[in-house]
Amino acid sequence: MIGYVTLGTNDLERAAAFYDALLRELGARRFMEEEQFVAWQVDPNLPGLAATRPYDGQPASAGNGTMVALMVDSPEAVHRVYDKAIELGASDEGPAGPRGGGFYAGYFRDLDGNKLNVFCYSPESG
Repeated sequence: MIGYVTLGTNDLERAAAFYDALLRELGARRFMEEEQFVAWQVDPNLPGLAATRPYDGQPASAGNGTMVALMVDSPEAVHRVYDKAIELGASDEGPAGPRGGGFYAGYFRDLDGNKLNVFCYSPESG
């Protein structure tokens, strides 16, 4: 159902560098780029993610209660992507680890304050 998600930024160049490095961990690459935004995807048939300057010209702000969840296939991949986000300057919102019911996730905020998580379902993680 979801085709793509956009996250607002006040510094597109900085956001693009952050997401180039972070989303590379998921096998994504840029597939669209214009003056206003940059977009990444793994496959044209799967949802993508974009960083954009707000079209209304107002400053970007993180949505309270809004979060983008990035799905991976293992707890090791959760750690790899979460650790990469922190290395790139993201702030911790909950370290990578089991959350119960086989849900394994790490939460962080990007350089503009947008909240993301990286997660997988792993029965052995409880």
